[in-house]
Amino acid sequence: MSTMQHHSAERGSTAPVRQLPMQDSPELKAALEQANLQTLLMVYVHLTHDESMLETFKVHIHPPYTNPDYQIPQDCIDDLREKLLYVLTTPGAARNDDPPLALMQKMMTVSVGEPVENEFIPMVLEQSGFQRTAARKEKAERTPPPPGFKVLVIGAGLTGLLASIELERAGYDHVVIEKNEEVGGTWWKNRYPGVGVDTPSHFYSYSFEISPEWNHYHPHGADMREYFRSVADKYDLRRHIRFETRVLSLEFDEATALWNVTVENVKTGERDVIRANAIFNAFGPADRWSLPNIPGIDSFRGVLTHSAGYDEGIDLKGKKVAVIGTGASSAQIVATIVSEVEEMVVFMRTKHWMINNPEVTKEVPEAVKWALRHIPHYKEWFRFRVFWFAADGLYPNVVKDPDYPEDGIAVSALNEGMRQYALSHMRHKLASRPDLIEKLTPDFPIFSKRIVMDAGWYDALVQSHVTLDDTPIAAILPDGIRMKNGTEYKFDVIICATGFKHGKLVKDLVIKGRGDHDLAVDWADEEERAYMGTTIPGYPNYFMSVGPNAGPNHAGGLNIVSEAQVHYMIECLDHMIANGASTIEPTQDAFARHNRRIDDRMKHMIWTHPKSKSYYQNSKGRPVGPWPFRLVDMWNEMREPVQSDYRLD
Repeated sequence: MSTMQHHSAERGSTAPVRQLPMQDSPELKAALEQANLQTLLMVYVHLTHDESMLETFKVHIHPPYTNPDYQIPQDCIDDLREKLLYVLTTPGAARNDDPPLALMQKMMTVSVGEPVENEFIPMVLEQSGFQRTAARKEKAERTPPPPGFKVLVIGAGLTGLLASIELERAGYDHVVIEKNEEVGGTWWKNRYPGVGVDTPSHFYSYSFEISPEWNHYHPHGADMREYFRSVADKYDLRRHIRFETRVLSLEFDEATALWNVTVENVKTGERDVIRANAIFNAFGPADRWSLPNIPGIDSFRGVLTHSAGYDEGIDLKGKKVAVIGTGASSAQIVATIVSEVEEMVVFMRTKHWMINNPEVTKEVPEAVKWALRHIPHYKEWFRFRVFWFAADGLYPNVVKDPDYPEDGIAVSALNEGMRQYALSHMRHKLASRPDLIEKLTPDFPIFSKRIVMDAGWYDALVQSHVTLDDTPIAAILPDGIRMKNGTEYKFDVIICATGFKHGKLVKDLVIKGRGDHDLAVDWADEEERAYMGTTIPGYPNYFMSVGPNAGPNHAGGLNIVSEAQVHYMIECLDHMIANGASTIEPTQDAFARHNRRIDDRMKHMIWTHPKSKSYYQNSKGRPVGPWPFRLVDMWNEMREPVQSDYRLD
């Protein structure tokens, strides 16, 4: 099969019907004026197959990071808008067939100003919303799941909702267990001031549900909650979900080839056991948090909260506020509350690289929303562009150049360039505060741990009523915080933006597999490993999302990994059922081979740099989070299981 083909796929199946011709309206003209120019070009060529316009524009389109100040000639812009207006509003001017794949590939390459190679095409067609794998239950040649076969999904966040949608399309009976009272997972619970997403809005969503309604180019928490609620409504997912229920244990019964799942009602404490043929563990790494282990933390008489359990009713106006932590959540909180607090002290234990991205706080203009809603193919081509620049193009940043010193401040010339870009932004923002520049400049390569987007963090730190203290905290007092150097602060509110319990995926969940397999034992001493980050030998019909070494830590978003893993789970179950088996699990040989491959590649990645220390690694320094290859490698490898790598019983 050619790499330009995508088996079992539907072309154009996800786009709503948009009627042509359109009315020549003020809204359309405003959209053509304000919408992304490269995307409008793609819409025009998609509707006309006019390759001459690609030739005209290709010399003027560059990746945004290579020539950011380049201006496309105005006469080219005017010509495109005039031609597109004609095609959109004139009966019969637009073709009703999609461009052939070769032309689509050429369009993609011109759109982003760099080659889009064959290996990317199937993934890009899916992730841009142009193509979707056909619903399995509609395939006559497929062996359907046997009567009574049930899949249990843990979590109704981004991945759990996706699993429910795809299991329904594949004809699998399933139940979703969710501890919260509504869908959305971490985006339902996280309500701290300024909560948002680093990944662009028009990519951080399902490829088959591209929303035109995002209010910001990077979604705020409220946007995410609304998106997941709307998806649950559209697909009627709540009928599959048991809310306010927690999974306590999973135990595999070899005699029946079933999992016994003990669940508990979080309000009443009532427990019962659900029997399921397969498990999909879809709760993510940002699910488990706790307050930091600081002496005296229980003695504080004011308001003390964790960012992940933040109460929106907390009144910060005119208060003395402490923010403990300087990661992504802290940066969002500090930038958001700085104007309303009387005094704020930010306590820093570790430094982070901060990236300037003006779109983090930028609102989507109404005219652009209109284009996304109404102009045919605009939202798909816009998503392609956003996805492309947030994905594997960033991969070279995390690959070591062997000519660079092993313990240096950068791992390659490209990585050094990004470091200088971040430093330049910091020095510009903190020009009046050399003391802050010294405190905040990291001594490790950029991208070796999670970067943070600057949404007003530096601007907040230079305010006269804000202090950044990097002295270690000695204790929390009833009315404040004492530092190890003896300094004491008085506070009304303490906000702990101290992250999550990463690296302990089974700490709060008992998982017992075949024979004497117990995941707490198999993963003892933080030796968390899996096959393709999804399955584990000894645990039949058990699948997980973003398991060990499946994190999209160089780029992209959790959504693309989730879509790949949910697809892979259903492919595995279909393979098992087609062969008349009751269970499927990876072989020990395949598991060992895969992990040797991970370890061998990781030697060449930034996360094994001696100064790289973050939640990406376990306490022994082994990177257990990142996928060390490209996203396209993961996507392609997870189209279907390698049959010889799996044991069927």
